[in-house]
Amino acid sequence: MSPPALRCAGVAKSYRRMTVLHDASLEVGAGECVGLVGVNGAGKTSLLRCVLDLVAVDRGTIEIFGIDHRQPTARAALAFLPERFAPPWYMTGAEFIRHLLRLHGLAPAPAGVEEALRSLELDREALQRQVRHYSKGMTQKLGLAAFLLIGKPLCVLDEPASGLDPKARALFKDALRGLGRQGRAVLFTSHNLQDVEELCDRIVVLHGGHVRFSGTPSDCRARYDAGSLEQAFLRCFE
Repeated sequence: MSPPALRCAGVAKSYRRMTVLHDASLEVGAGECVGLVGVNGAGKTSLLRCVLDLVAVDRGTIEIFGIDHRQPTARAALAFLPERFAPPWYMTGAEFIRHLLRLHGLAPAPAGVEEALRSLELDREALQRQVRHYSKGMTQKLGLAAFLLIGKPLCVLDEPASGLDPKARALFKDALRGLGRQGRAVLFTSHNLQDVEELCDRIVVLHGGHVRFSGTPSDCRARYDAGSLEQAFLRCFE
């Protein structure tokens, strides 16, 4: 049996005297979309930082396709889009996309670029402007387009729909569903539980650094006898 795209087992992390993760565990399989949800300060970003090896874990293990996450060969399979995506302000959008593809050893394929732009309705004319003139929503679209183009098998996104208008959000969700159809694994954080319920095969609820629930959205509603995922989410903490 092939290992999951991502496995976190018993991950613990503290900063000085404050513990932010307590034996947190989750898995994401190939072609699976998992939503990581929780209130502000629950430990979501800290867990993502551990996965990315931006901070060292105090205890536990993290594997990417069966390889220790601290190995560069493991992280080569991972693409990450931060919540506060900030491309170099002096580049045009087109220059940024070309630069990112080159960094990943990819030659810009006109058909692929065109498809990514079309999927998010990213205006090609806008790509000729410097990024410093972009709105937040436009900047986020640029990041999503670049993220789609590099084609990694494990996709990690932190609040990816932040700053998107309703139409752009709908287009983004279609693009995210496309990743699953391609067999790519997706882990994303979101405060929008409607998006999570629509997109995710499973959800992981973090609270105070502890995993309070892990399973399908329907299982979460059933466990907490709730008519909506939002109600179930609130009952996780009672």
